[in-house]
Amino acid sequence: MDFYPVVIEKLIEEFAKLPGIGYKTAQRLTLHVLNLPQEEVREFAKALIDARGTIKYCSVCGNFTDKDPCAICSNPNRDKSIICVVEQPKDIIAMEKVREYNGLYHVLHGNISPMAGRGPGDIKLRELVSRMNGDVKEVIAATNPNIEGEATAMYISKILKPLGVKVTRIAHGIPVGGDLEYADEVTLSKAMEGRKEI
Repeated sequence: MDFYPVVIEKLIEEFAKLPGIGYKTAQRLTLHVLNLPQEEVREFAKALIDARGTIKYCSVCGNFTDKDPCAICSNPNRDKSIICVVEQPKDIIAMEKVREYNGLYHVLHGNISPMAGRGPGDIKLRELVSRMNGDVKEVIAATNPNIEGEATAMYISKILKPLGVKVTRIAHGIPVGGDLEYADEVTLSKAMEGRKEI
């Protein structure tokens, strides 16, 4: 183990708390920051503080925003009859990059996971139900393709279908450029379920 002054070790520890950052990467980031000019370090610190101080959750969809409601919810050109439900704000970024979807979003801020002690009351499902005002015709469950995401999608369907809302699930299966021989049984099963006529 490396021996640094306490302030450097503290900075390494803080970087290591970030997702996907191990000790070695945290160490490299710390040493990089220490070699930056003082003004660049101030700007970096200011950007962190400003972002944390001004970014909040949209009161409508739960996405990150600096204005409430967010740019997507307040955009009059978005299709208000369809809501895509995602687990985290980062999922909206992924969906928007595709440029195929023009509806609204709803961020659950998690998923249903009995093993982790998270039930329906621990995520933003009540807020989703409250958005069903008669204008919404379809809700797309775009939760992750894992056990928790599937359970969450099924629960969304269970609570919204009685309200007369069509609930759909994004398709899962073989990625473009993937080989069948490397796909697991669940992926192949989902690919078969999601097949369509050509």
